[in-house]
Amino acid sequence: MSIQSWSEAAPHLVDVAMGRRPADTVIRNGRWVNVYSGEIIADTDIAIAAGRIAYVGPDAGYAIGPETEVIDAAGRYLVPGFCDGHMHVESGMLTVTEFARAVIPHGTTSMFIDPHEIANVLGLKGVRLMHDEAAGLPVNVQVQVPSCVPAAPGLENAGAEISIDDVREALTWPQVCGLGEMMNFPGVAFGDKKMLSEIGATQAAGKTVGGHYASPDLGPMFHAYVAGGPADDHEGTRRIDAIERVRRGMRAMLRYGSAWHDVAAQIKAVTEDGLDPRNFILCTDDCHSATLVEEGHMNRVIRHAIAEGLRPITAIQMATLNTAQHFGMERDVGSISPGRRADIVISSDLVALPIEVVLAAGRIVARDGRLAIDIPPATYPAFARNTVKLGHKLSAADFDVAAPTGIDAVRTRVIGIIENQAPTRALEAELKVRNGVVEMDTAADICRVALVERHRATGGVVNGFVSGFGYDTACAIASTFAHDSHQMIVVGTSKDDMAKAANHLAEIGGGVTVFRDGREIATVGLPIAGLMSDKRAELIAKEAEAMVSAMKACGCKLNNAFMQHSLLGLVVIPELRISDLGLIDVTRFEKVEVLI
Repeated sequence: MSIQSWSEAAPHLVDVAMGRRPADTVIRNGRWVNVYSGEIIADTDIAIAAGRIAYVGPDAGYAIGPETEVIDAAGRYLVPGFCDGHMHVESGMLTVTEFARAVIPHGTTSMFIDPHEIANVLGLKGVRLMHDEAAGLPVNVQVQVPSCVPAAPGLENAGAEISIDDVREALTWPQVCGLGEMMNFPGVAFGDKKMLSEIGATQAAGKTVGGHYASPDLGPMFHAYVAGGPADDHEGTRRIDAIERVRRGMRAMLRYGSAWHDVAAQIKAVTEDGLDPRNFILCTDDCHSATLVEEGHMNRVIRHAIAEGLRPITAIQMATLNTAQHFGMERDVGSISPGRRADIVISSDLVALPIEVVLAAGRIVARDGRLAIDIPPATYPAFARNTVKLGHKLSAADFDVAAPTGIDAVRTRVIGIIENQAPTRALEAELKVRNGVVEMDTAADICRVALVERHRATGGVVNGFVSGFGYDTACAIASTFAHDSHQMIVVGTSKDDMAKAANHLAEIGGGVTVFRDGREIATVGLPIAGLMSDKRAELIAKEAEAMVSAMKACGCKLNNAFMQHSLLGLVVIPELRISDLGLIDVTRFEKVEVLI
């Protein structure tokens, strides 16, 4: 939903501030959480007109007219609406509309989204679908143009590509705020023309370049990456990662999503090392629908940061003003100040942070955890559906890993899961061979993983082994939501179940499914690009909860194991991944064989 710009609304705001015209809404008797000065100012009123703040101060009674809506804050805190500085809507398995419906009651009024998931399936036309949907929402949703589609050229194939011409075109769209995370950090470091051209076009447009440096190496490659132009990074997991990024003029984005818990370690750069918090931003990156429904969104992240030692007002700054400044939107969002959008949260406690009233552009959009407005559902065209194309019906034999003739054991590479983190480990294992096929070893927590090509109906299946899920019964879990190329990832202990799970997803147009002992026990259907559902968040959360319970019933004990599953094909984060081209060593950026 568009509102007048500050300059367009200024004559109206000036008249209200001078008492010449009444406000549309006045909030009375609140405690102003001033993210500019770091103060909490009691006995504050806010006068709102044309969706923006006209006056904030001790008494706005003079701005109240016969038609003015008056909200009594009753001494509660007046907090700027929360901003998520880096996130992927598709990770919630929801459309932009349904994601917004889920997070508005939690106080989120600005989102900076990178739709590179749908871009990997549908290309620029998929990004445009989400951009146009975002433009009609009652909250502020800004779009970053996906930078790396495919994420790792030469190491994988996606369903589509984003060219430099596509980037230039999208940078002219009204809701676009910059370039999405630049995942191809080796490309930047080694001077890849396309990557540097995308960064240059974004800078020339005066917009923000998102970063993604997913390596613990802080040597020359890191310095070259920063010199290339990315302005932020959310891939840090250690205190030193945050320190080194901020020292070099980047914003350290600290993420606390459903599976990535990277705030605690990095926030010590502020709480213990004393770094200036102005260059730290809180974000979620990836949030599952169940997390949104049961735990919250940015309010959850802020509470966590406070629990890790931040002053409440500092944590709030990291989720409001700091984010707005980073994206050049300080004159629109991020604070309760004259001229800004009237995006305001009313809460009775800055630590527990209950979200009691939410205003977006001066309109009450949520009360006491419930949406207070109607948001019409989004519709997606036919080309965004039925995107799963396998080429042929799969059988158990498609998931064999063949061994050399005449041997009874082999040494293999194994992808090792790290709980609550995006990186994996490159492990090795000795596995038995039976009838020329390599067996898994569930006693050692090693099961099968396969990537099934699903965009171009090639019929290709790449097989390998993975450790860390803990599956101990005959089962399979398949998903068409699989960063970043969103091929189909299948993990299992039964090749029959792996085939059945993959074929089932092809039949329903995509999603996540769990099979055990030959039968389907849970499915989340994701018919839009194989990534999203247009159902309500609460319904998807229930389906996802059943899916997670089914994974646990198969022996998995990981926190949010599905998020780990969805990253097995993410060939831009070390150490070992699987793609449609084979097993990928992401420390050396080259294909390696499963058998050593």
